Amino acid sequence: MNDVHATLIKQLCTRLTEKDNTPLYVKFADTIKQAVHSGLLPPGNVLPGERDFSQLTSVSRITVRKAMEMLEKQGAVIRSRGYGTQISDKFEYSLKEAKGFSHQVVLRGNKPDTRWVNKSIVSCSEEVAKLLDIAPGSDVFMLKRIRYVDQDPVSIEESYVPVDLIDNVDDIGLSLYDYFRSRHIIPQHTKSKVSASMPDKEFQSYMKLDTVIPVLVIKQVAFDRQNRPIEYSYNLCRSDMYVFVSEE
Repeated sequence: MNDVHATLIKQLCTRLTEKDNTPLYVKFADTIKQAVHSGLLPPGNVLPGERDFSQLTSVSRITVRKAMEMLEKQGAVIRSRGYGTQISDKFEYSLKEAKGFSHQVVLRGNKPDTRWVNKSIVSCSEEVAKLLDIAPGSDVFMLKRIRYVDQDPVSIEESYVPVDLIDNVDDIGLSLYDYFRSRHIIPQHTKSKVSASMPDKEFQSYMKLDTVIPVLVIKQVAFDRQNRPIEYSYNLCRSDMYVFVSEE
């Protein structure tokens, strides 16, 4: 057992013996996610097997298996027969839940960041107007930003928001959805379309890529609790960094 795994086992044993109502498998999974977030477990790190984890932490293999299944579902690990379980280098993003990019990154145990490129008012096109259920040519905020996961650029996002939903655009920080919630606008669900294309020069430059890789194109409309469209976004995402899921 190497030093990294020895440290992980100590952290697991400490957390598992803490007395609270959290299920053991959740404690187990959360501890591993924290180790990923802290940098202890880098992408690609192969974790000990279920039997080793069970023996070293004094919990059942069923508990370990449930924790690994939870981590796999969240996209934090990749499990494959013959290769074991390793820390994922991809970011899994749910297309169903309106949690927003930053919140989903944090839930996965990573650190989100944003670099703003543009915050301006523009006249919306017929396509955007139809998606936002407003008149063509209406003023909307166009918000363009580069998204990061653990300091790595992963996507370019353009969002279009009706002007009446934003009081002061400079108050929007890391998360647009957090800003919405601060104004009692609650994102409830999303409708998304996914396609693929080859990147343009702008994408290559922002992503700092030396090689050309396919781009995932995500067109998404977010709705509030009254089923009112509150945002249309056009996202260009690195195919080597993202896995998109849509649960029924």
